[in-house]
Amino acid sequence: MLAGVEDGLTAELRLPSPLVELDDERLRAAGVRLLLKRDDLIHPEVPGNKWRKLKYNIATARELGFGMLLTFGGAYSNHIRATAAIGAYCGFSTIGVIRGEEHLPLNPSLRYAVSRGMRLTYLDRSTYREKTSDAVIRALRQEFEDFYLIPEGGSNADAVRGCAELPAELDESVDVLFCAVGTGGTLAGVAAGLQPNQLLIGVPVLKGATFLEDEIVTLQNEAYGARTGTWRLEHNYHFGGYAKRTPELDKFLDDFEARHALRLDWVYEAKMMYALYDQVTRGTFRRGATLVALISGSGNAPEA
Repeated sequence: MLAGVEDGLTAELRLPSPLVELDDERLRAAGVRLLLKRDDLIHPEVPGNKWRKLKYNIATARELGFGMLLTFGGAYSNHIRATAAIGAYCGFSTIGVIRGEEHLPLNPSLRYAVSRGMRLTYLDRSTYREKTSDAVIRALRQEFEDFYLIPEGGSNADAVRGCAELPAELDESVDVLFCAVGTGGTLAGVAAGLQPNQLLIGVPVLKGATFLEDEIVTLQNEAYGARTGTWRLEHNYHFGGYAKRTPELDKFLDDFEARHALRLDWVYEAKMMYALYDQVTRGTFRRGATLVALISGSGNAPEA
């Protein structure tokens, strides 16, 4: 257990998260096996990659003596929700810096964050684009005094180290892992924990996100001093961009739910799973291969 993280939270964590085999004739026809890594079931308020990304950030904040967490996100950000929840569980006050103007009444995501004690503040979109600049951070420190800064999406070296623990929960016979990619923190960490014979395929949900590879390498350098793990990005499954969808994706989403009684998050994991099935159909993987799809509970609504 992490020092300082209350028993009330850790006792509720479902770790290792469940690993469930998917029965699908399309996979059988291709001769591959698919397991779902159900990180979305780790905790109802801090699911999946949110827990893995935040756990060491919380430990670092406590070790450094901070009592306040500040982070960034859109109006529907699950990272904002998770930070508010973990702050409430672990005795931190929390500040959510939200992209755009305030809209009342608050949407369900922000209403939940406030219910868990988070104080909200807003940056117009042009200022928000400069949120990592010295000027913006200095202004926030003048307003809120001393806080521990967690980046948008939670992706930093501590997040990478938390996500790197996931592959140890898998059997070494796993050949290929798939994950959706937003900010790149989850992929950077999971890749670092791979066995030498394992491959991680990331599916960016952003259009034209060729910059992500450099950002992932930067995160790995910050955590481990070098690029690590065998991984690649598949950029052709964004369906128009972040929080965009098409009839083709909706059809896949509905069909997957009808077959497997699981409604995938359409912002992230539906695109990742579509990519996986498309790659299987194209014969990308050898017969007998075992695949794992990471269901992280990344987000259930688009960020405004």
